[in-house]
Amino acid sequence: MASFDLITMGRSSIDLYANDIGAPFEEITSFAAYVGGSPTNIAVGARRLGLKVAVLTAVGEDKVGDFILKFLRDEGVETHYIPRRPGTRSSAVILGIEPPDRFPLVYYRDNAADIQLTIDDVLAIPIAEAGALEISGTGLSREPSRSATFYAAELARRAGKPVYLDLDFRADQWHDPRAFGVMVRALLPLVTVAIGTVEEVNAAMVQSPADIVIRHQQISAPEIRGDIEANIAAMLGVPNGPEALVVKRGAKGATVHLRDGDRVDVPGFPVEIYNVLGAGDAFAAGFIYGRSKGWDWFKSARLGNACGAIVVMRHGCANFMGYHDEVLDFVTARGGF
Repeated sequence: MASFDLITMGRSSIDLYANDIGAPFEEITSFAAYVGGSPTNIAVGARRLGLKVAVLTAVGEDKVGDFILKFLRDEGVETHYIPRRPGTRSSAVILGIEPPDRFPLVYYRDNAADIQLTIDDVLAIPIAEAGALEISGTGLSREPSRSATFYAAELARRAGKPVYLDLDFRADQWHDPRAFGVMVRALLPLVTVAIGTVEEVNAAMVQSPADIVIRHQQISAPEIRGDIEANIAAMLGVPNGPEALVVKRGAKGATVHLRDGDRVDVPGFPVEIYNVLGAGDAFAAGFIYGRSKGWDWFKSARLGNACGAIVVMRHGCANFMGYHDEVLDFVTARGGF
């Protein structure tokens, strides 16, 4: 029996969300403090659905680290394997909320503790005994986290366990946004299921340097071009690569593209948007939960869509993930699976 149903690996942070909904970023007067970071959000979401979850991240020897660890413990997420890195800082993110389509955010990840995860940290957590591993693209942006992420995926695949890759493209975390694709493509033979938005898939599989345009020499906000259908085919055509690619399409739901050429279109749930940040992580939590329970692609993605829809109606990420019965009631009230 697996010691954990799921291990997630990567970044964590304190997230400061604007309380002034609709205000321009420069006019924000106060913030609410939550916990964030894609793998951390997914861990909390999966735990609230009922999975036994551990997260492999790292925090500094600081009060922000205390804040993150306490929240995770209170949620029932295993924190035993989270190292505290002397000389580093726990991460922070500041976020504005201007519905329906402006959600500016600023990362504070200089000398981030979680990017210092090492192969030794991976060896300390029982990946081979877990039901599944979830990793993120940001973990590939720097060493030693890059090597640790590759090694974790190797261990899981060698043990016959599924590896979920959240593409998690954050351009300003890379010295060059084109390097994101280089690293993702190298990792794909170790991935069972990749999950991302249209933009993230294009960034991962960009075929020409001209497809990523750096505006005004600012690599933090590149314009990404690409033929999404060609890039989906390219990702699934990687030798020994993913068996499925899940493309998140916001209000339109999600599409599961399978290696054999089949696709499964899964409708979303129309809701009023309050804050889209964290919805993709909620989707991943629901989707992985479904797959861990033996559900088919449609039902798993449908649950993921429900988890995402619940979060877009709320203020933050990890703190607002849906609970098992709440999510199932949400689906049932809107037509079921």
